[in-house]
Amino acid sequence: MSTCRQLGNIALNLSSLPLPIALKVRAGRTHFPSPAQDYEQGTLDLNHWLIPNPPATFFFETEGDSMIGAGIFPGSLLVVNRALTPGNGDIVIVDVEGEWMVKRLQRRGALLRLLSENPAHAPITLQEEENLVVFGVVTYVIHKPV
Repeated sequence: MSTCRQLGNIALNLSSLPLPIALKVRAGRTHFPSPAQDYEQGTLDLNHWLIPNPPATFFFETEGDSMIGAGIFPGSLLVVNRALTPGNGDIVIVDVEGEWMVKRLQRRGALLRLLSENPAHAPITLQEEENLVVFGVVTYVIHKPV
């Protein structure tokens, strides 16, 4: 299971640092832009981009490999919004009987499961007597390229 360590609600303490925006870049085969197009197009404030609701935004650092299929690796930083209503298929931070984890939420009628994104980790089917608290919905994953 991937567990998470809460880094706290640091969104309110982040200073606004506008960064330059470069040209868009394709990840596939494309024509190269002309050198004349090599200029800044404006600025980007990552707080505005990643944190639309600062009081409801929290950050978690991941441990484990159960979510690698979703692009969540050990050491990834998760941006989590508590104000969103979790839906079927969302990646969420949950507390199951005191154990914090990041999983994909699956609802099928009365059946509630927490899915990993790594075939080495089995789904967790919740029993009625188990206490599940959904802390929030993962909105962004930040990590260094692998």
